[in-house]
Amino acid sequence: MGTGSRAGNGSGCPGGAPDPAAQVSRHVACLPDEVEALLRPRPGAVLVDGTGGAGEHADRLAGRVLPGGRLLVLDRDPEAIRHLEERFRGRAEIRVRRADFREIGRVLVEEGILPVDGILLDLGVSSFALDDPKRGLSFQVEGPLDMRFSPDVGATAADLVNRLHERELARILHEYGEEPYARRIASAIVEARRRRPLRTTGELAEVIRRGAGRRLRRIDPCTLTFQALRIAVNDELGALRSALPAAFQALKPGGRVAVIAFHSLEDRLVKEFFRAREREDTAEILTSKPVRPSDAEVRTNPRARSARLRVLERRVA
Repeated sequence: MGTGSRAGNGSGCPGGAPDPAAQVSRHVACLPDEVEALLRPRPGAVLVDGTGGAGEHADRLAGRVLPGGRLLVLDRDPEAIRHLEERFRGRAEIRVRRADFREIGRVLVEEGILPVDGILLDLGVSSFALDDPKRGLSFQVEGPLDMRFSPDVGATAADLVNRLHERELARILHEYGEEPYARRIASAIVEARRRRPLRTTGELAEVIRRGAGRRLRRIDPCTLTFQALRIAVNDELGALRSALPAAFQALKPGGRVAVIAFHSLEDRLVKEFFRAREREDTAEILTSKPVRPSDAEVRTNPRARSARLRVLERRVA
């Protein structure tokens, strides 16, 4: 996670194939200047990048904590971890670990670096996953119906579409994809799997389009369903609900947590969590509205166009 964007947010489509412009910028971090300005890295600080991805944010932040500072970089994708370890080999100030960001509290205890000065969570889908047909995140490229960010953990999208009850499938599509035709699409999936199991992105895409019908849409009919399945497969909202309080508790007084969201479901969770901490008078929201990328950034990195940055500072007791 950390360099791409969410499916369904217009960043090459939620599960759609990346467009050529996006391929050029496949490993470009979103809102790098804004993150640096608001997270406020400084010499001697201890920071955490909970979603390392390609390491663009991490590289920039690590350069600002020297001398004397440290940066812990986490990611749950083994391909991203291999890249991060290679990229930061020999950088003593950077420590790389494979872990889900929901485990941030436990990992910080194990690393012995509590409390910390700042934490970044970039919730975008890693380019390593988004651009790999074998992950099954694209409905425009044929691949196995997988969708897992950790390819060795948990149920696949094929497991969900072939095993879940029709009502549960419809709930997932409605709740996680905000799909207006969730019931029709769930019914079409169940009807199709009676003939044979759905195994590939192409097979599922064909069924979705048949179920959704020929209604006029701004986006491909597959977009919201692929987003919903990806969120369910990876328990993305559950991970965020666990990570936000753990990250906040890990902060020093005056420490900051910055979160980049890419669709309304996760952005709403972040906004509500931040507001609750402010009402308790334990924190101050530093972004009255989410910070969005400039037109210039979107032109050079189309995957940034749905990014929304919010930052919270823990109050000094």
